[in-house]
Formats: sequence, C-alpha cells, structure tokens
Amino acid sequence: QVQLVESGGGLAQAGDSLRLSCVASGRPFSLYSMAWFRQAPAKEREFVAVINRSGSRTDYTDSVKGRFTISRVNAENTVYLQINSLKPEDTAVYYCAADRSGQTSRTDTAYEIWGQGTQVTVSS
Repeated sequence: QVQLVESGGGLAQAGDSLRLSCVASGRPFSLYSMAWFRQAPAKEREFVAVINRSGSRTDYTDSVKGRFTISRVNAENTVYLQINSLKPEDTAVYYCAADRSGQTSRTDTAYEIWGQGTQVTVSS
C-alpha cells in the first residue's frame, strides 16, 4: 500500500510562506484522495485541506481559506500544501493522509494511510 513522507516544515515568522510536500510510494498515487491535517500542542487533530484524485476538486477548513493551497502532481506522486501569510496559530504538526475510496472527507477516520508528520512553528 501507499507510504507517505512529509517534508517542508520548519521555523518561520508570521507572514512568511512555507510549502509542505508529501511524497507517496507504493500503489498508484492517483487512486487516492489526499488530505492535510494538523495537530497543535494539547489540541485535537484537525482537518486542513483535501484534494480529489485528479486534483479537480479541493476543500479547505474556513480558517485557512485564502492562505493555504493544496495541489498534487500525480506524475510525481506528490501532494503539496502551500501556506502563505503564516500565523502563530498555524503552529502544529502537519500530516498528510490518503483515502483509497477517493472521497474528499474532512473526517480523519476516513483516511487509512498517514505520514509521520512535519512540524511547522510560527513565531510572532
């Protein structure tokens, strides 16, 4: 099955931009819808964004709309999360996740495959 490895996190200042990447290995990447979730310290994991198999449809949580962009390049087995205008409240571990059903769910239990996460820390 697919294995996921995230990268691109780090320490940033408010207003900066980061691009997170999630590279998949294993079964055809294009069979999976892909999502990003995040978990801040002492908080529940929350949905951030999702993209369907072809990349034609996306969905975002309200707090990131207009600042975050999810995209994918199936030929490169990669999904990206472009994060602009970073805020301290964006500080979290960011996880990518894959759903073989192809649905664009906001619920973490819909995703059967998860990466190890990449830390994003934003200072004010």
